[in-house]
Amino acid sequence: MDFAGRMLTVGKSKSPTGTGRAIPLNSRILGVLEMWATQFTGRSPAHFVFAREKYGAAGKENSFGFAGCAVIYDTDPTRPIGDWKEAWEKAKKRAGAILSGKTEEEQSKPLECRFHDLRHTAVTRLLEAGIPYPVVASIMGWSAATAIRMAKRYGHIGNQTLRAAVDVLGEVKTPAESLKKSPKSPEAGNVAVQ
Repeated sequence: MDFAGRMLTVGKSKSPTGTGRAIPLNSRILGVLEMWATQFTGRSPAHFVFAREKYGAAGKENSFGFAGCAVIYDTDPTRPIGDWKEAWEKAKKRAGAILSGKTEEEQSKPLECRFHDLRHTAVTRLLEAGIPYPVVASIMGWSAATAIRMAKRYGHIGNQTLRAAVDVLGEVKTPAESLKKSPKSPEAGNVAVQ
């Protein structure tokens, strides 16, 4: 994680093209990650932002002042988080509560979303904003073969942008003097744009 350079470097990935690639960070996510990283005293730039944590039981509820829940008793910032599932489930509960306008996560239904849906949403939003396809493919870490498959999947997204592009051509005013008579037309009145 390079906070000064605003870049995140992917560690081990499912594909060779994903491993080691650098992803630029926008101001919003950079602020969130910086806030999170400050919670770990003694953190160095080589450390993982999401460090491995060790949990333990806090004791029986209302017994000797313990809360009766799991507590984090150690973190190792030199090792990545082991399992995202618990954090992901908690995030979905919190998102469900926020979207339903409820204050307690227990009162609301978790957001129905797979982790990969976040990636799909990011690609869709980038393409809808007019970001060139090769730039999106680079950010996502797609190999050439994957980029071709994804072009088929996401090809419909840029249609509005494509229509706007060809509409520009329809709005171009061609001066009459730049028009020439078509050499193949027997009628003197026909003209063609050259």
